[in-house]
Amino acid sequence: MAAETTRNKIVDVASRLFGRYGFYKTSMDEIAKIARKAKGSLYYHFASKEDLFTAVVSAEIENLKVKLSAIVNDKNLNASEKIKRYLAVRMDTLNTAANYHETLKADFFEHFDFIDDLRSDFDEWEKTQLKTMIVQGIKEGIFDDQYGSFEMLLDVLIMVLKGLEIPYFLQGKYEQYAPYFDDLIKILLKGLAK
Repeated sequence: MAAETTRNKIVDVASRLFGRYGFYKTSMDEIAKIARKAKGSLYYHFASKEDLFTAVVSAEIENLKVKLSAIVNDKNLNASEKIKRYLAVRMDTLNTAANYHETLKADFFEHFDFIDDLRSDFDEWEKTQLKTMIVQGIKEGIFDDQYGSFEMLLDVLIMVLKGLEIPYFLQGKYEQYAPYFDDLIKILLKGLAK
């Protein structure tokens, strides 16, 4: 239990430092100092700075998954309401996920190969959640499956969401565009509607 507590403290401190200074400007020495742990303790729990950063981003993604799963599994919402809430909560939660933003910068300017699997896993997880809600909407008679397959639609929806991340989070336009996100969601839902 003490090892897990130490690990969690290291991840918490690393999250704040990476979020404030970025991956490259944050050192393991600095994390150890602020966490009040020996540098060897960091390397006991994490093989490298990349491994620690991956754990930090993974924690942000897990937090997002918990919030989004609650919406997808809410039996009191129809599919349309689920998708509206899902998309709004997704963007709002990611707005505060500073380390996730760092991975976006990496995609834009350079590349963090070590984070690719984590992001790919999230994309697949998210595709499954969206598919679940769309299938529910088809069963409820809210959405139309005119082509008999909505796999392409799911890919396009993921691309739209990913495409919004750069201006929203890296260019600092989230506050400016957030009031219009509901209108975008309405447009997306109209495309699904019967």
